[in-house]
Amino acid sequence: MAEALSVVLLSGVSGSGKSIALNALEDAGYYCVDNLPPQLVDALLDVATASGHRRLGIAMDVRSAESLHELPALARRLRERCELHFIFLDCDTDTLVQRFSETRRAHPLTARRAPEVSAAPLPVSAPALIEAIEIERELLAPVAGLGLHIDTSGLRPAQLRGWVRQAVGVSAAQLTLMFESFAFKRGVALDADFVFDVRMLPNPHYDPLLRGQSGRDDGVIEFLRAQPAVLRMFDDIAGFLDTWLPALAEDQRSYVVVAIGCTGGQHRSVFLAEQLARRFAGRYSVLVRHRELDALSG
Repeated sequence: MAEALSVVLLSGVSGSGKSIALNALEDAGYYCVDNLPPQLVDALLDVATASGHRRLGIAMDVRSAESLHELPALARRLRERCELHFIFLDCDTDTLVQRFSETRRAHPLTARRAPEVSAAPLPVSAPALIEAIEIERELLAPVAGLGLHIDTSGLRPAQLRGWVRQAVGVSAAQLTLMFESFAFKRGVALDADFVFDVRMLPNPHYDPLLRGQSGRDDGVIEFLRAQPAVLRMFDDIAGFLDTWLPALAEDQRSYVVVAIGCTGGQHRSVFLAEQLARRFAGRYSVLVRHRELDALSG
């Protein structure tokens, strides 16, 4: 039986790591094309299918700004023809400015006059970098919510590559539930649909024997399971998701990112993300990622 056609549409703000993500797809066996206008996607699928390619990675972004409005309709059409994953990469402005400074590359919108956004005309002169980034965000806003949203702020390249491979490894036929732990001291991730603050829970950090462990280690797990407040938090988050995930699935949502944050992103948030993933694994495609722990292991 022939392998089903799998397509990954990759988009995001400039400097967010699309080249790294596209390389990860290539390493996973995808035939990849960068900067393809949306109106050429159907033709590419025809050629690829005739040539025997069953996995395609397609990157499109603000360089095709005039055609971005076609992406939502394109995604709906592709879902009827193949298994489609849509990944949108984002990043905070300060990190983007730093990346452009380090690479000495020009932002695409500083090289040419960008199209008008909403009804407000842009200045004739090339915008400054920060202005270009904000213009780009507005241009990409209609497509940012089409699939999985990944905030690459602070991510190492190896970490991003791993997350991309993980994302395309699950079935696109049902809602994918992503549990993500993070550290509030580094800021809330841009990719979260729901954020739960668990900093008020008992903290294993203050136990010298547990400080160097994580929420995946037996000692921390035993400690947190013995705390009534932790168990109540687990039940409250699980109850909220039990109530609203069916409605999100009916609304044709492909991904829902549930972010759980504690102070350092090592103990409480990791524990709850792992336990909640086990709780919902039988009903949805479930993924787990840990911003702090994955960074250390990457």
